[in-house]
Amino acid sequence: MALLDDIHTPHDVKRLSRDQLPQLAEELRAEVVRACSMAGGHLASSLGAIELTVALHYLYDSSRDRLVWDVGHQTYGHKILTGRRDRIATIRKEGGLAGFTTSSESDHDALTVGHASTSLAASLGMALSRDARASDYDVVAVIGDGALTGGMALAALNQIGHVKPRMTIVLNDNEMSISENVGALKHYLSTLQVQGWFQQAEKGSKEALSGVWEPLAEFGSRAKKAARRFFDPASNNPFHAMGLRYVGPIDGHNIPQLLYYLEHIRRLDGPTMLHIVTRKGKGYQVAENDPITWHGASSFDLDNPVAEGKGYTWSNAFGDAASAMASADDRVWVITPAMREGSGLVEYSQTHPQRFIDVGIAEDVAVTVGAGLALRGEKPIVAIYSTFLQRGFDQVIHDVALENLDVIFAVDRAGLVGGDGATHQGIYDMAYLRAIPNLAIGMPRDAQEMRGMLKAAWELGGPRAIRWPRGAVAQAEALPFDRWPSLTWGSWDVVKPGSEVTVLASGPTLAYALEAAGDDERVGVVNARFVKPLDVAMLSELAESQRALLTVEDHTVVGGLGSAVAEALTDLGATLPLRRLGIPDVTVPHGNPSHQHEALGYGPKGIRKVLAELGIGGEETASAGRASERAEPTVTVVADVVK
Repeated sequence: MALLDDIHTPHDVKRLSRDQLPQLAEELRAEVVRACSMAGGHLASSLGAIELTVALHYLYDSSRDRLVWDVGHQTYGHKILTGRRDRIATIRKEGGLAGFTTSSESDHDALTVGHASTSLAASLGMALSRDARASDYDVVAVIGDGALTGGMALAALNQIGHVKPRMTIVLNDNEMSISENVGALKHYLSTLQVQGWFQQAEKGSKEALSGVWEPLAEFGSRAKKAARRFFDPASNNPFHAMGLRYVGPIDGHNIPQLLYYLEHIRRLDGPTMLHIVTRKGKGYQVAENDPITWHGASSFDLDNPVAEGKGYTWSNAFGDAASAMASADDRVWVITPAMREGSGLVEYSQTHPQRFIDVGIAEDVAVTVGAGLALRGEKPIVAIYSTFLQRGFDQVIHDVALENLDVIFAVDRAGLVGGDGATHQGIYDMAYLRAIPNLAIGMPRDAQEMRGMLKAAWELGGPRAIRWPRGAVAQAEALPFDRWPSLTWGSWDVVKPGSEVTVLASGPTLAYALEAAGDDERVGVVNARFVKPLDVAMLSELAESQRALLTVEDHTVVGGLGSAVAEALTDLGATLPLRRLGIPDVTVPHGNPSHQHEALGYGPKGIRKVLAELGIGGEETASAGRASERAEPTVTVVADVVK
């Protein structure tokens, strides 16, 4: 008889006998696979945490106790057990469940999260609040060994060891983040599993577990012995040095073991780390065999699980360009914070391994390593997602821009990103980068223009950010670096001349502008591919020849292209009307980007609506504008997609 069908809340899990929990885990695993086959999502991560998920919900009350999952991409099982099974197939889809834990989605989600290394600091704050208010709930942080490479996590561990609140830290060690883990900490965690004291501890744990079902009167005694047995006697244990108890490693797929140690640890004062060893993709063979490909899967056929190819993407275009640059100039390096696959750098890492640096989940380190290389005459490229560059903001200013160093920032996933949602939207980078002296910003329209920008950045030097969206792009002709076309940095390109109103657009909004303009000779379209510096000469000409300008961007309108143009027009003394389309001052959740562009008012229909308001377009355009006005207002549509 299936157990999962009777699980509607975590309290239903607690009604099961301990002997039934392994069966529940297997059913939960199958449900995660089924859901991901329909909706896609973070498959391998969630499969690796199934037994831990069951054990935590058996012992703790997630509506009261705080279970804080780092990143949150391993929580599909958690969502199913906390009353969201009926919606699990909607995960990452527009209007469906978020792909990470989201506190506004459920009381069982202790923290809204999507970036790594935040769980320990948040858990410390929760534990301190509990103790200050004399409350009585448990705080459990679950952090992977990949996230533990982040400086924020290590700094939080240091503070936890100093303050020593009562809390449990589960270190979920699967030797992976998205790519394989790197660094000294990875090596240390691996060596723990082969040390003699660990082998003895593993043997002892099995002996202790043989008596798990003995009367409760013996519980306390066994807890002390078990905890003592698993303390690393070696003086160089870094967790001991930070003031934490350390227990483990233990098998993270063995539910009786998990229950045994979690039960005893929760009774101890102060912070305790339980180190569990798991396998990413556990229980689903294709995901176990290739946890990188199946980390974030597209929908697939359950009977024939083949990872769907994504075609040629902007990331691939960058990876090809970086390889060509490195082949032409041995000063070119590429640095990434655990994003080798996502940033299209697998081939580069293989062809130029000596000039490829993966710093792990440490974006600030990536930026400053680039600064160090540049200070010694190298030509570093920091390849980073827009949403993660936020985490290296101080280093961009302090370590790179102040001294005008030759660092290229290859900013992937700029704009709305789809299923990853609010925590991953790349919609703020232009606003915060524009304010930094010496730093220039561009956004290419295609792979060929990307090459031109990279080459210009290489030639001109200084800090330069080149941003591009997530998704497919046409592959450029294969050419060696010395045959790439030159591009004048700061120049705009008139794609379609117009006599009355010109639309200034970049990236994906350029196609929207051309679609909206159609064949109307009154509407011009400019590829405003540089936001810093702007093409002030062209802007000045447009201010004199046009009766209105319209900016369109896949970025927040606060501080983006439209803001830059407005500032420049003010400086020029121009008085023509300027309309700015983009993302208003709201939080945008996961969804289909093209749908969201329209809902937020800067898709083709939104552009046509504004053109109609400006008196531009034939009857078809005007009718489209009137129809749009009769439909739900833009603000209402935004409210539907913004929670």
